[in-house]
Amino acid sequence: MATIKLEIVSPDKVVYSADINMLIVRSTAGELGILPHHAPLVTGLVPHAMRVKIGSTESLIAVAGGFMEVQPEKITVLASAAELPVEIDVLRAQKAYDRARKRLEEFKNCTSSAECPVDGKRAEAALHRAMARLTASGNPVA
Repeated sequence: MATIKLEIVSPDKVVYSADINMLIVRSTAGELGILPHHAPLVTGLVPHAMRVKIGSTESLIAVAGGFMEVQPEKITVLASAAELPVEIDVLRAQKAYDRARKRLEEFKNCTSSAECPVDGKRAEAALHRAMARLTASGNPVA
C-alpha cells in the first residue's frame, strides 16, 4: 500500500511525523481526503480533528487551524496549535467548550452587536477549537 509523508508542525514543535496512507482534513473549502501522489495543493484549515489512516488504523489529531501544503510525496501542516490525543487535557478542553458556549449564548442575547461585550467570532472560534480537542481525545461533544 502506497504511503505519503505527513508532518504536522506547530510554532513550538513538530507534533507528528510519519508515513501514512490517507489524511482527511477540513479545509476552508470543505473536507478533503489526501492520498499518496495527490496533486499539489495549498489550503487553509479550520479547527477540527484530522483523521490519519495507516493501514486499518485511524488516529485523530486536533488542529486549531492553519495551513496545509500537499506535494505528491509529502503533506505539511502548519498549525497554529496541534495536539495528539494523549496530550489533551480533557477537563480543560471541556471547560473551554462550556465557557465558549456560554459566551456565544450571551452574544446571541445582545440586542445590539455594537454594544455587546462578547466578540461572537472569537467565541465561535474558541468553541470549534474546544470541540476539535474533545473529539480528538475520544470525548466528542454530544
